[in-house]
Parts: sequence; C-alpha cells; structure tokens
Amino acid sequence: MSLQDLPDPIVGPDHLLVEVRAAGVNPVDYKIRQGYLQGAFPHHTPLIPGWDVAGVVLSTGTAVHDFKPGDEVLGYVRKDHVQNGAYAELVSVPDRMVARKPSTVDWEVAGALPLAGLTALQALKAAGVSSGDTVLVHAAAGGVGHLAVQIAFQLGAARVIGTASPRNHDFLRALGAEPVPYGDALIDAVSEAVGGDGKVDAALDFVGGPAFDDSLQLVRDRARIVSIVDGGRTVEHGAKHVFVRASSEQLQWLVDLVAAGSLKVEVQRSFPLEQAADAQRLLEGGHVRGKVVLTV
Repeated sequence: MSLQDLPDPIVGPDHLLVEVRAAGVNPVDYKIRQGYLQGAFPHHTPLIPGWDVAGVVLSTGTAVHDFKPGDEVLGYVRKDHVQNGAYAELVSVPDRMVARKPSTVDWEVAGALPLAGLTALQALKAAGVSSGDTVLVHAAAGGVGHLAVQIAFQLGAARVIGTASPRNHDFLRALGAEPVPYGDALIDAVSEAVGGDGKVDAALDFVGGPAFDDSLQLVRDRARIVSIVDGGRTVEHGAKHVFVRASSEQLQWLVDLVAAGSLKVEVQRSFPLEQAADAQRLLEGGHVRGKVVLTV
C-alpha cells in the first residue's frame, strides 16, 4: 500500500460524498490486500481498502432526501465490487448504508463501530440469542467479540462466556463476561463454568479452526452455532455462516447504544491515514484488543 492522489469519487443519485474523519481497520482489509477475496468480489485497481467510515457529508445525489451537507454520519460501506473504500479523504457511499452519528460519539469510535458492530449483532440474531440464554463467544476480546459480549446482554442473554488470552480476562470481566482461556482445556473449562449438562445455548465463532470444532461439542443445537470464518465447512456441520450486510437501521441502533453509554467500543490504537500499512501490520499480528482505526 502507498499513499496516492486519485480523482474525487463519483457521487451517484442515491449516494453521499463523505469527507472521512475516521476509517476502521478490519481483518478483511488485509485479506483483500493478500488476494483472499478475489473469488468473492470483482476487484479493480487502483484499489482503496476499507469498509468502515465516519465523516461529514459534503454533498448528496439528487435522489437523497434524508441527508444534507454538514450531517455527521457513519457507515458500513461494502459495495458489490472492491475498489473505492474508506482509506481516503473522500468516499462515495450509498445512502442506505449510513446512519447518523450522535454528537457525543467521537470520530474514532464511530469509525470503529460499523463492520464489527453489525457483524456481532447479525451473528447473535442468526444464533437466536434471547432472554435467559448462555452464550459462548470465541475471541471475545477482539474487535467483533467484545461488542458481541455486550450486545448479547442487550438482547437478553443471562450469561456470556468468552474465550481470550489471560491478559484480557479482566477486560472481559469488566464487560460482564466470564472468561476462559484458549487451548486444549477449553471444552472442559466451558463445561465446568456452565455446570449442569455442560452445554451452552449458542456459540459465536469469530476465529475459526479449533474454535469451531469446540463449539460443535459445546452447543446443544448446532443450528445455534454461528461462524463468520469458513462458510462451506460451517454449513456442512449444520451451523450458520454470517457475512455481514449493511443495515442503516441496525447501525443506528448500535450507535445510539454507544451514545447512551450502553455499548463500549474499545479502540486500542489509531493511526494517521498515511500509516495505513502499519495499522494493517498491527492487526495481522493477531493480538489486538478491540479495534484499530485510521484518522484523516
């Protein structure tokens, strides 16, 4: 990746031109850079990464009725092809992908929320999490996981058990989760924590590999396992695969929770736009608590 000057993006009839203040950095960004999503979306170069944006509306298309220049917004801006993303000063966004940013939510938090928050919420809904459930969240201290822990309680879960390295256990306890360590003893640790038959009501897999295998043994109903990692393998085992979709209504609900103090978005570190490569390197290291954000 390198910083380059490109023409301003085209603003379609139902699009907003947004002056970017913050852009979330997500694992999908470096996976795109590495070529792993070429079979899923058309790719075009020069390619600007980034599917999370928060910024100020500069102009609107002729068919946009609900937003105006000067509005502060955030959005999950995954389009049908990969090219014009949010690691930029300006981004053109369909109006259906954005929500209004409350004035009390700072830019870095707003930029960090959309993809991770929507992934967490949609995974919980796919798992049918509701009142009284005990939920297992893998990678619970990560960008998606720490939000899933909190949103699970908003949806009525009675208990959330979260897997994480020991250094993040106090962080999870502060969110209300019951932490258990990764490793060979995970199944026994979860079963002991749950008690009774040792099974949980639902499991969310945000990391793949052994986490999914462990979930198969820990959930009473495999249809209530949700994974965001390996769609083919997930479906083969009777579980559900979630690939996050834009929803302005869900995003507005999430950011309003943030504004109310009911949802905390952990931003471990922010980088200026010109250090986007460093931000991706940090995320690739696999030990980030919460989110990484670019500021513009």
